[in-house]
Amino acid sequence: MDNGQDQGQSYGRANVLSGAVSAEYERKRAGEQIEEAGRLLAEGGVVAFPTETVYGLGADARNTAAVEAVFAAKGRPSDNPLIVHIADMEQLDGLVTEVNETARRLMEAFWPGPLTLVLPVARGAVSPRVTAGLSTVGVRMPAHDIALRLIAAAGCPVAAPSANRSGRPSPTLASHVGEDLDGRIDGIVDGGPTGVGLESTVAEVGRDGVVTVLRPGGITIEQLARYTAGVRLDAALQQAGSGTDIPAAPRAPGMKYAHYAPQGAMRIVSGAAPEAVAAKIQAELDAAAQRGEVTGVLAFDEHIDQYRADLVLSLGSLAALETAAHRLYAALRRFDARGVTYIMAESCSEEGLGSAVMNRLLKAAGHQVIHV
Repeated sequence: MDNGQDQGQSYGRANVLSGAVSAEYERKRAGEQIEEAGRLLAEGGVVAFPTETVYGLGADARNTAAVEAVFAAKGRPSDNPLIVHIADMEQLDGLVTEVNETARRLMEAFWPGPLTLVLPVARGAVSPRVTAGLSTVGVRMPAHDIALRLIAAAGCPVAAPSANRSGRPSPTLASHVGEDLDGRIDGIVDGGPTGVGLESTVAEVGRDGVVTVLRPGGITIEQLARYTAGVRLDAALQQAGSGTDIPAAPRAPGMKYAHYAPQGAMRIVSGAAPEAVAAKIQAELDAAAQRGEVTGVLAFDEHIDQYRADLVLSLGSLAALETAAHRLYAALRRFDARGVTYIMAESCSEEGLGSAVMNRLLKAAGHQVIHV
């Protein structure tokens, strides 16, 4: 199927929510298998599960052996910290030492939801592998019923990066998890396609009430600004766009390493004139085809009929970037499935959700941008 969904395919002992059965039976079956997945986590297992952003790869955040199994399954660098997921506010007790007034307002506004807050970690609350040696921990409460039920069933805070091999596009379907991690983990909870499609916003609240965004995501800068004394982008995000070296110790996931990349080479074309952007993209595609490349283009609906390539994929309308967020990772994986070796992509505005979309596009392209 074009959307990549695999109905009924089993990837492990925790596969759920597949098959055409009655709603009552499905609810009972889902409940039983979420409980099973919770037991796996409580016993030190590693389980992939859906959130409203992307699929996460979960382990008991307190269990160092389980957390190390997550790093091993992903091939993740050991200095890249993990986000801890909780199911209710009571789980913050003993996990962090302080939640200031601004952080509390953000929790009330956006939890459950795609916002991770970096907070001072309580001594011994989580494995040191989770924090990568930092004195802080990123915490969020996902807005997904299966995720919340699973965390509650496990009875522990769950450390969970995206459920993909490190550097690959994040998974928005259970089948994506299977492509990358089948045989490496204990199970996959299949909850169908995710909603937002991009990872959570990661933010740190200063004592002055000013929020620093460490990773743009599903909650925009504009949304954060309504509840804070001010919002700024971390210097590393600005450096990433300028070619300057990133500081050695990442303070949040996604800050240092290459991420979200397809197997083919990818370039972004940016410019004020859509006609010039389209002309440059098509010229690059034509030259690549002459070299024998399998070509692909990632474009918005407003211009997509101007392109000729082996695979042309839409990110939706520039006026509705939530569609681009939802489609991006699946599109990158479709290029891989078709063996596309050279990909050209349009840029978009960095206002609102565009900040997160462009952040992921830039990382997928290794910051290779052609300005016209």
